[in-house]
Amino acid sequence: MPSLAMGVANPSVSVELIEDTERLMGLREEWNELLADSSTDCLCLTWEWLSTWWRHLSGDRRLFVLTVRSQGRLVAIAPFVVRPPGISRILPFPALEFLGTGSIGSDYLDVIIRRGHEDWAVQALAESLAGMNRAVELEQVKIGGSVARGIGKILEGRGWSVEEEETNLSRHINLSGQSWPSYIGSLGAAHRYNFHRRLKQLERGFAVRFQKSSSEEERRPALGRLIALHTARWGGYSRAFHTPKHLRFHEEITRLACQRGWLRFYTLWLDGEAVAALYGFRYGSVFNFYQSGFDPLYARYSTGLVTMGLTIENAIQEGVEEFDLLQGVEQYKEHWAREVRPLGRLEFYPPRVRGLVYRRAAELSRAARRAARRMLPRKIADRIATKCELATRS
Repeated sequence: MPSLAMGVANPSVSVELIEDTERLMGLREEWNELLADSSTDCLCLTWEWLSTWWRHLSGDRRLFVLTVRSQGRLVAIAPFVVRPPGISRILPFPALEFLGTGSIGSDYLDVIIRRGHEDWAVQALAESLAGMNRAVELEQVKIGGSVARGIGKILEGRGWSVEEEETNLSRHINLSGQSWPSYIGSLGAAHRYNFHRRLKQLERGFAVRFQKSSSEEERRPALGRLIALHTARWGGYSRAFHTPKHLRFHEEITRLACQRGWLRFYTLWLDGEAVAALYGFRYGSVFNFYQSGFDPLYARYSTGLVTMGLTIENAIQEGVEEFDLLQGVEQYKEHWAREVRPLGRLEFYPPRVRGLVYRRAAELSRAARRAARRMLPRKIADRIATKCELATRS
């Protein structure tokens, strides 16, 4: 395991590079203990989520995890991989990116640092990256609130180019101190009325059952229902579950999440038939909504709307303090959640000619994608962009 403690004056501090899967697998307990003691604690930075992504969705990437220790104690993790050159870039170069990057939808990716050690650990990581002279492209980070931005600030002082761009947002609901009546009462009158009307309509016309599944015995049937309903809702095509490796990812992450007590599936049954489902994770005091689906034959009953509302009600009953709808600007999310977090991209490029070439390559790649979306029909452009992304990122 190479030591990269360059520029770190304190001999009790070491920065090490992890490049093999076996070593990553052995970090589970230390990783999650560190994460729980950090300001970036979230589902998508858990060992379970990122190690599962590495096993099933990393493609041709190389593991490149930096760990910082002080007197042997793990203090920081920079969960990087090396992304190889790919067809989605006009002037492709290898670059560092986060574990979890790509189409799986990992939000709030970041560096993990133990509370109270941020300043010197960020410095140690920045010193190590400066010595590598590699481009760094980090996606789905919190704009204005990521620890990784602190690394960029130090590199910027060393002549690196640092870019920060907002590319998406996530919506969330603050449920702290809320009851279901107080929350539903805070929504827009039209949306509130529509939810109650649709629920009563179902109760008048069907035998309604709303099922929560969180045990290992229930896991596989619930996952199968969710995938079938999600795929049906999108006319037989699902970007979320469209390849065997994506299915393997969800099989494993649901198993691991079930072991930790995080997994939540919700199914809406009408007259004994599953017509809508929702897939999420209760991590700490936060419910993370991941995916949903419904039977198009029941679309006129707004079963997706009813399922979301009943899920939020159940989350409140569980004592959840935040309901996170995660990335995406879908209109239905606006009806339920008004608070937003900007998400985006951080890019660090080395100084001098090499850094300029890296930066220009990234700019040209993004310009080409934007041009394709303008010139081609929307569905075709989206499919092309998706295939290019999957070729290099999943």
